Amino acid sequence: MTSEQLMKAGRQSDPAEKARTTVERTSDRELAVTRTVDGPAWIVFEAWSRPELFQRWWAPKSCGVSLISFEADIRTGGTYRLLMGHPSSEQPMAFFGRYVEVTPHARLVWTNDEGGEDGPVTTVTFEERDGATDVVVQELYPSKEALDDALASGSTSGWGEQFAQLDDLIVLLDAEV
Repeated sequence: MTSEQLMKAGRQSDPAEKARTTVERTSDRELAVTRTVDGPAWIVFEAWSRPELFQRWWAPKSCGVSLISFEADIRTGGTYRLLMGHPSSEQPMAFFGRYVEVTPHARLVWTNDEGGEDGPVTTVTFEERDGATDVVVQELYPSKEALDDALASGSTSGWGEQFAQLDDLIVLLDAEV
């Protein structure tokens, strides 16, 4: 099973969540995803940068995909490795790369190296406003064709559900503080 099939398998969409998450192609090579998360930037950043928290929300549940493990050295120059599984796949899929920039509570930039050196670069920014955090995910692909392929495969369509799961986690974390 390819990574695209793994991410697309069994996906259902929730129109209400899609309305809260905006996914827009901003250029031939770039995709931008935006969402306001109800929680302070430091907590939202922790959910993205602490492996034990990240594992609780990253994989869209409706896909049937499980996040088997997430190992990360989240610092500029550090690396990460995600292993994801699906019941229809004999072998887990590995996703890995390196952190190009880590600015606590404000910005994460990483490479997606599983497809070779020409994988997309992901930038996530966190901007707090009145106790909520605007999260912007920008994925810059090496070519128009690479982004076209990602969009056609469905591998970019789970953002609404992922952010809904993040929202649920943030409510729990915020209540603990």
